[in-house]
Amino acid sequence: MADLALSTTHSTPIPPTVKRPAGSRWSWALLIDMAVFLFVFAAIFGVYAIGRSWLGPVHLHVEISQNPRVLPLYALYSLVRISVAYALSLIFALSYAYVAASSRRAEIIMVPLLDILQSIPVLSFLPGVMLAMVAIFPHSQLGVELGSILLIFTGQVWNIAFSFYSSLKTVPRELHEVAIIYRFSRWQRFAELDLPFSTIGLVWNSMMSVAGGWFFLMACEMFVLGKRDFRLPGLGSFLETAASSGNTRAILWGVAAMITVIVLLDQLVWRPIIVWADKFKFEQVESSGAAQSTLLHLIGRASVVLRLYRLILQPVFHWLTLSFTLGARRAAETLAAPKQHRLRRSVSYLLAAGVVVGLGFAVYHAARELSPLHRDDYGELLESAALTFLRVNTVLILGALWTVPAGVAIASHPRVARIAQPLVQMAASLPATALFPIILLFLLRLRGGLEIAAMLLMLLGTQWYILFNVIAGAMAIPTDLKEAAQVCRLGSWDRWRLLILPGIFPYLVTGMVTASGGAWNASIVAEYFHFQGRIVSTAGLGSTISSASDSGRFDVLLAATLIMATVVVLINRLLWRRLYRLASSRFKLEA
Repeated sequence: MADLALSTTHSTPIPPTVKRPAGSRWSWALLIDMAVFLFVFAAIFGVYAIGRSWLGPVHLHVEISQNPRVLPLYALYSLVRISVAYALSLIFALSYAYVAASSRRAEIIMVPLLDILQSIPVLSFLPGVMLAMVAIFPHSQLGVELGSILLIFTGQVWNIAFSFYSSLKTVPRELHEVAIIYRFSRWQRFAELDLPFSTIGLVWNSMMSVAGGWFFLMACEMFVLGKRDFRLPGLGSFLETAASSGNTRAILWGVAAMITVIVLLDQLVWRPIIVWADKFKFEQVESSGAAQSTLLHLIGRASVVLRLYRLILQPVFHWLTLSFTLGARRAAETLAAPKQHRLRRSVSYLLAAGVVVGLGFAVYHAARELSPLHRDDYGELLESAALTFLRVNTVLILGALWTVPAGVAIASHPRVARIAQPLVQMAASLPATALFPIILLFLLRLRGGLEIAAMLLMLLGTQWYILFNVIAGAMAIPTDLKEAAQVCRLGSWDRWRLLILPGIFPYLVTGMVTASGGAWNASIVAEYFHFQGRIVSTAGLGSTISSASDSGRFDVLLAATLIMATVVVLINRLLWRRLYRLASSRFKLEA
């Protein structure tokens, strides 16, 4: 009876089916079957079109059409690239964050490295990624496509990894003790404790990652590398071409197509996932305001997605759990502890030796690449870094001032969330670079207008990281703590001071870290922009990186990237690392 009561308390029921007239049941089922058939047919056609495009010969110069009729196909291409990049991002982020959170030695290196990687602009990855992919697949379009996907990956993966790492560091102590008492294997601990506890943060940061993929789509589908011009058909290249030529009509058509895709993703994917993720909230009483999905409420319990999940994913998941558990027990019975220790030490030494050799190789080639630069060049780079540093921190402060109260309000009021969530997701997904030409038309007439425009573009690209994490943190606050605050009749200030700010603090730190990296990343498009056939730029490290990429100055590109990485490491050591330690020690939900 206790187990039954506990499961009833923690589970969030699926929204009930809509009451329909008795005679409409068969017609409704027929409509659902027809929709599923059309979806399968469209998926088959999409796979055929994508395979034909990716496996075809390399196109030296691709003409990006400005005809609105090509937008459905371009939207499909972009959606597939973002989806593949997200799948790779999720796998990498879970693995990387799990290792970083499980080992203190690994954590010392991996967390600052993650902060560096998320702050390095997409264009800094561009030369190595594109040249490597084109060299691997020299005779097909697949190399350029994989290069574009990996560039989108670099804009998506880091905030998911930071979210999972932060959640692992704040798992309550009593849950760790339960896992030890029941002798969970590593897979059981990951699948039944770590992953469920991190689900809410992962869902909202996944939404942010997909939105970030749309934001950097223009830079990832159409770019110049020295004398080579890489173009891929998609929404990003459509908007980039329209923005460069000042074609306002094409920009509006492209933005409308992107909004349509984002709304469909919100209704078909993210709303049902948010409803499902609500059951993983760490609390001891039933939530009174459970999230609802319009789509799930519409099609009811006979959802095709739910059926597929029960028929395919659940058995696979249980099989993996059973297999890994048995494997862990057999390993524990057959292997002696000293032998395990020696093997682990040998593997660590081999990995360390490989890292040292790789670093030596990289340092040697970096020194050769940087040899043409002089002292004056480094002085200019440091001045540019200082200017971008000021912009980044100003943007962080401005973003936090409105996203913290707005995120708490969205998470605390289900009615507000139903309206605000798709609007926020849409605003976060829209590439500000597509609207930037319209903004420039007004701001360039003002004194200091270009500086304001750069700050505005960086703000539009980074504030959503804070907002989405604050929403996730406020939603994860247990209902029993909220009820305790009501019982104690806490005022508004005491409620914020004693409940809300401590509850969202780990998520807020994650949001600020990823927003900081996003601001450094967004500087490449905020400080240097192609506008009406000319280049509009302002002094800064992002402008230096974009200009070096356009002109093929790999020495300047490498030097600017190394300076940015150094600044990011110092910030991580002096600020973010201390805040993470505070979040995992003082603001952890535990008895």
